[in-house]
Amino acid sequence: MEVLHIAGVEMQITTAYSFLTILQEELVSIQTYCHSFLQIILQNLDHRDIGVSNAWLETLLSVIEVLPKENLRHEDDCTGDVGPAAEPFSAALQLAGIAPAVAVVLPLRPGTQMHHFRGMPIPRRPQWTGDSNILNPLVSKAQLSQTVQSRLASCKILGKLANKFESHVIKRDILPLVKSLCQDVEYEVRSCMCRQLEYIAQGIGKELTKGVVLPELVELARDENNNVRLASFESLVNLLTMLDHDDRIQIVLPLVKSFCEKSFKADESVLPSLSLHVGKLCRGLQGVFTQDQHLWFLEFYKKLCRLGLHQENGHSDNQLQTTELEKKYLPVRKNCAYNFPAMIMFVGPKSFHLELFSTFFCLCHDPEVPVRLNMATGFCEVAKILGSNVYIIHKELITLIQDESLEVLDALLDHFSETLELMTAGSENTGSESKTYTAAFTAILTKRLSKKKTFKEGPEFRLVVIPDLIPALIAAEQKSSASLKWRTHEKLLQKYACLPHIISSDQIYYRFLQRVFTIVMSNNVLPVQRAAARTLCIFLRFNRKQEQRYEIIQKIIEQLGQGKSYWNRLRFLDTCEYIMELFSKSFFCKYFFLSVLDLTNDPVANVRMKICYMLPKLKSTLKLPTDKVLLQQLELCVRKLLCQEKDKDVLSIVKRTVLELDRMEISMEAFQKRYYEKDLLDQEKEREEHLLLEMEQIEKEKQQNEAKTSEKNFEKKRRDSKTGSALAKNIPTSIMGSTANSPAVIPGKEVKKTKLVRSRSFSHHAINSKHGTLEKYPNKISGGNSLPGVGKAALLPFVAVQYLEDYFPNDTFKTRSSSVGGNLSFSSSSAIASSSRITGNSVDQKTNGSKDSQTRKISFKNRKSNT
Repeated sequence: MEVLHIAGVEMQITTAYSFLTILQEELVSIQTYCHSFLQIILQNLDHRDIGVSNAWLETLLSVIEVLPKENLRHEDDCTGDVGPAAEPFSAALQLAGIAPAVAVVLPLRPGTQMHHFRGMPIPRRPQWTGDSNILNPLVSKAQLSQTVQSRLASCKILGKLANKFESHVIKRDILPLVKSLCQDVEYEVRSCMCRQLEYIAQGIGKELTKGVVLPELVELARDENNNVRLASFESLVNLLTMLDHDDRIQIVLPLVKSFCEKSFKADESVLPSLSLHVGKLCRGLQGVFTQDQHLWFLEFYKKLCRLGLHQENGHSDNQLQTTELEKKYLPVRKNCAYNFPAMIMFVGPKSFHLELFSTFFCLCHDPEVPVRLNMATGFCEVAKILGSNVYIIHKELITLIQDESLEVLDALLDHFSETLELMTAGSENTGSESKTYTAAFTAILTKRLSKKKTFKEGPEFRLVVIPDLIPALIAAEQKSSASLKWRTHEKLLQKYACLPHIISSDQIYYRFLQRVFTIVMSNNVLPVQRAAARTLCIFLRFNRKQEQRYEIIQKIIEQLGQGKSYWNRLRFLDTCEYIMELFSKSFFCKYFFLSVLDLTNDPVANVRMKICYMLPKLKSTLKLPTDKVLLQQLELCVRKLLCQEKDKDVLSIVKRTVLELDRMEISMEAFQKRYYEKDLLDQEKEREEHLLLEMEQIEKEKQQNEAKTSEKNFEKKRRDSKTGSALAKNIPTSIMGSTANSPAVIPGKEVKKTKLVRSRSFSHHAINSKHGTLEKYPNKISGGNSLPGVGKAALLPFVAVQYLEDYFPNDTFKTRSSSVGGNLSFSSSSAIASSSRITGNSVDQKTNGSKDSQTRKISFKNRKSNT
């Protein structure tokens, strides 16, 4: 402090920021700060270097903002001295040339250092009140005789002080000074004071704003300088909420419309600021617009969004000129992208497709990255506003996910989970099937897995497929993995955790799970590996097929826990920690407990060290008496580490951990008050896991019931399609494979011939009526010779299966014969097997039906033996 008055610029600026840090971090009390630092701040306000002066001014403004009102308005009697809290503040203001008492006795020249007057007594003015001790010094600071820098500082100080006094004090002492500064000869001062008028208005209320502030703004809006007019426009927009309906219609609306019209003609330098406030302007004046005015401002916004693009400029052969125009108006389009959610509210979600979708498409495909970045940042807000019409912007979401710039993807990922939830919730009326059991399960697991509520927990849960979402996410992950921006890659893997709420379990298993597992195994960035490991655990948590879950568990144990690389074994321990967090204790003990204990014999000390840190967590997963054997295994491993461990660092950790293990109490099957809450949470997790198994069993039973129902419907359809028996008897038939010299049909076998005629009639109908079902599957069935020993009669059930799949469009039958990946694959053997099942079912039904059917079966066997 002793050498600050002779210090250079860098030291002055550093000191100013240091004082500001002390204030912001609250390292000392306000009283101590005022007494020790405030005088130094004010002494350097009039530094000849503008950068130093501004640094000290910012510090002073921050001090004024946090100072209590009693410190700013400390009342002093006429004869008494100033109090200890107010003394340094008043003295510093006076010594800085702000107080008129000092200004008269010691007029200061610009650049005079304040340390020359250190220790000089402060003259008292008997007629001052407490308020005047703060306000009156600003009068001299705002005079025309002072420098422009001093008057600018006075404007900013007035804006900060406006919220510290009552309205009558502001009206009496501050407003006259405000009017004087609004009419200053320098446009910088007028512009600065104009920007402070919104803070002045907040301190004086709506009535004085209408009578004093609004006329000043109207006058400044007609100023000869563009910067002053722009400052007036911004202040008017910010004060719209404080103006009544009549003022907005009669005063504000004509002013801002005139300003917007002149912006393209007079000075395009105001366009960036104008585009930044256009959303707030349209929202603030929405209730006063006529239909024509509403349309005019909407078209004005659209014009700003296209400014500088080739669509707006027309065809140009000069590519360089087009690129320069795009970059010139980049701030305008960037601000328009920032204001897009407000403009949707301006036109209404129902009118979005007609009025703003083309503009939205244009901004999402803008050639400049900052524009697309702002669109990605506000995409979640757009989805919220659109509601049920959110399906309109599905393609634009995919476009931003696949953007060539990872900055755009990173901005989109900030609210990606919520965005996907909004996209699917808005499309829930598209016909997807409701999953009641999945709803309950997902609602519970959402609370467990999400630190914040990001997913809708409604009465129904719907799996809605956003077109091209899966390929876009895969491509985005590959691009981020190949780049050096590992934080974006980590964030994307973390957002993958929301996919079980968006797409099916099979899609995750076949499209994402192997890639995530590969990242855990081979990626070189530790945060990325851990993010992938946690996402892998969440995929396992939501997987709905027991066979797939078991396969995932086996891969985790074999390729991570028993992997050759110690790095993979460390990642296995990280994965186990996530499993202990997400799953129940019984699940972890059943599948992973012993695999973790096996690593106590690992040859790498780092692995053994990490297990030693995990030992308390392992013990906390046990419950007695169920896990008594596992507890004995744990104690055995600990004793083995104590006796055989050779690494001194591992051994010291083991000794500390043993003391902690001895103090731990193991949970019992019956609840204890001490562990009541933890046991309840674990019991809830276990109930969720049982619910998952029950869901799988229910779905299997549902599929079986649907299969039986479809077979019954098929048989009914088959019976209805048969022609009359009288017509069938008149049609000459022959058994397939018989020769031309076959003996005549005897009357006793008339029933069998009728049955074969009907069967062939159905076969011909099934093939021809569905436009050649066999021809649609050339790779599956290539003709009669493709199946040795099987004729057309053997292929009939297969044709019936294909006919049944085509007949039921709701895929109730296809799920039985489709593969897990969703692709139909029938081999010749599977076709025969399905044929035998269907034929067997139909024969059983007819056998149990009547004695007449049994007679037909016997006659068919006799005829076969005769032929």
